[in-house]
Amino acid sequence: MDLRFPVILLLAFISCNAFTDQQDKDYHSPKGYKLTEPQRFRVRESMQEISGIALHPDERHIYSINDEQGKIFHIDLSHYERYPETKFDRSGDYEDLVYTPLGWLVLKSNGTLYQVQDIFTDSTSSVEYKFPKGGKQEFESIYMDPASNSVILICKSCEEDKKQGLTSAYRFHLDSRQFDETPAYRLRVADIARLGNIKMNNFKPSAAAIHPIEHRLYILSSVNMMLVITRLDGQVQEVYHLKRSLFEQPEGLSFAANGDMYISNEAGDGTADILKFRYKP
Repeated sequence: MDLRFPVILLLAFISCNAFTDQQDKDYHSPKGYKLTEPQRFRVRESMQEISGIALHPDERHIYSINDEQGKIFHIDLSHYERYPETKFDRSGDYEDLVYTPLGWLVLKSNGTLYQVQDIFTDSTSSVEYKFPKGGKQEFESIYMDPASNSVILICKSCEEDKKQGLTSAYRFHLDSRQFDETPAYRLRVADIARLGNIKMNNFKPSAAAIHPIEHRLYILSSVNMMLVITRLDGQVQEVYHLKRSLFEQPEGLSFAANGDMYISNEAGDGTADILKFRYKP
């Protein structure tokens, strides 16, 4: 039997599928941005595991955490000097931070929130608020929701979501300092897959923030390598794939008041950095 014909068919099938996969992952940008044209800021060795950022209103300084040390760092983008730091708790897996009317809140991967007080002083301390639900939970994203005076935590992997094709978000009320045990909303993975034109079983957010002008929610996923835009109630509207050559491991997201977007990348196999994307509506 001549084996050349089956081999040719197999090669053609593989080539077609590879081409289809490439076609499925077209790289576009949200309106107002060019995700291929960032301004890049390098960060020091202490920030190679940068896992969350919050932009200072002066747009020159960024508050940040790495995911190991229980410290908040103050990064000056215009200088490469040693970053001031403040220790708020023992070492642990810290994933994100946000500034609120209560002051700074830091998110641990298990859903515990730390209200950090007297930042960058000799008397820095923190108060813990433990996520109340049982089961295995993992979080990497927190953002401020001014309309409800609350913060929202988005699951990266929560037991209740498994096999349901959902990604849940939970609310922490700043006035009562209590969590809601029922989700504030749930993202449908099928909607993300459809708009992203790919097959996927899970959506694992790594950072999120509300756009100050569009008033929509921008969600990063390092695992899925995408940027997802939703309404504030979680209804998915747009999906954009991210190029690994630019986004090594996107873990932090913050906006300036004019819409400029800042995304931080953990080092991964490369070097950690912060990317700025100008907003031109």
